[in-house]
Amino acid sequence: MSSFSGPLTEGLQCSICLDVFTDPVSTPCGHNFCKTCLNKCWDNSQTCNCPYCKETFNQRPDLKINTTLRELADHYKVKSAVKNLEDYICQKHKRPLELFCRDDQTCVCLMCAVKEHKTHNIVSLEEESEEKKTQLMKTQKDVKQMIQDRIKKIQDIKHSAEVRKRFYTEVLEMIEEQQKAAEKEEQELIEELEQEITELKMRNTELEQLSHTEDHLHLLQSYSSLSSPENTRNCSEISVKTHKSLETLSRALTKLQDTLNSKLIQTMSTELKWMQQYAVDVTLDPDTAHRKLILSDDGKQVRHGDTEQKLPDKPERFNFLVSVLGKVGFSSGRFYFEVQVKEKTKWNLGVVRESINRKGDIKLIPSNGYWTVVLRNGNEYWAYAHTDVSLSLRVKPQRVGVFVDYEEGLVSFYDVESSSHIYSYTGQSFTGKLYPYFSPCLNNRGANSIPLIITPVNDNK
Repeated sequence: MSSFSGPLTEGLQCSICLDVFTDPVSTPCGHNFCKTCLNKCWDNSQTCNCPYCKETFNQRPDLKINTTLRELADHYKVKSAVKNLEDYICQKHKRPLELFCRDDQTCVCLMCAVKEHKTHNIVSLEEESEEKKTQLMKTQKDVKQMIQDRIKKIQDIKHSAEVRKRFYTEVLEMIEEQQKAAEKEEQELIEELEQEITELKMRNTELEQLSHTEDHLHLLQSYSSLSSPENTRNCSEISVKTHKSLETLSRALTKLQDTLNSKLIQTMSTELKWMQQYAVDVTLDPDTAHRKLILSDDGKQVRHGDTEQKLPDKPERFNFLVSVLGKVGFSSGRFYFEVQVKEKTKWNLGVVRESINRKGDIKLIPSNGYWTVVLRNGNEYWAYAHTDVSLSLRVKPQRVGVFVDYEEGLVSFYDVESSSHIYSYTGQSFTGKLYPYFSPCLNNRGANSIPLIITPVNDNK
């Protein structure tokens, strides 16, 4: 067991072995342990639960190294190892240790450095200590910022969920009130009709009896009143009242639908504005472009030409799919960009893994490293997930926004002008860099010659 101690060590200490973390992993409940310690704990138990808070997991979690926490622990170990090393003596030369060999990761005296480490990268202990301290402070700052970003995201999601919950509760209450009002009106109408039917049957019986009388004067007097009963509802009145009731209900439902659409648009608009804060400047990479693609001088537009250009066949260049990638890749955090697709009849957009196969006919699916949404035949929108997903859109997008959250495994597509959601890939596992992906597709003899245009975010022109 190491002899480390102090407030910082407590945050970097495994509660099982009570030592500074080695290959730290996080449980779903948020607690951290050495990977080996936690695996041994679970291997010796029939259930998987958190050794700290005892929360039980139905399935054994897939443990992944928390690289940020591991870096913190390693930096602390190095810092502790080099701290106050001037108090230690070289056993070979019986003199203080005043240097640090970065190649061997050991502390040495001056004579050792001259004789045994003369070709190595040697620095003073003070210099090494200061450098590790600087690295540690930077790592602590990055971790703090990461935690603050995660807290803000959780708060935003919680607020959005509360707004939606409150809105749907109001909608359900409105529907219930309209339904109760309609049922009450219907029941009152039925009761009135039943009463009138009963009265008509009674009058019919009286008329039948009166038809057998021989007093003709009495017959004429009585028939006049019995054959024309007062307060009797005719069919036209029932029809008009029922029609008006349906019109009232229809107006209420239309108003309800308008309110629902308005609330949804407001919610999606808020979410889209939140994503747009992660906008990045995307420029097309000509070294990846298919030979028939024509890129603008500023690298913001791409269209399909009829003839191949004489370009070197580099490994990164697409040779079958008429596609091109952005110059810059992303291996962490969030990023967002927008593309104008106006007047096109066919296109592909999304992000791809850096290691994709760029030669030959490749299906645009996640298992091949492609996360895309496509347009076909002018009005057919698809997402190629594990199975092809047909997308039903209210309006035809003129500008598409693409948002990626690397750590959350999320790729989302939005119609920017209507602030509506198109499709999302969720629960993905990304490795390596992700690059923006564009394909204007074949120009189809001029019918699809309009270029894809990377547009500035919040540019409403």
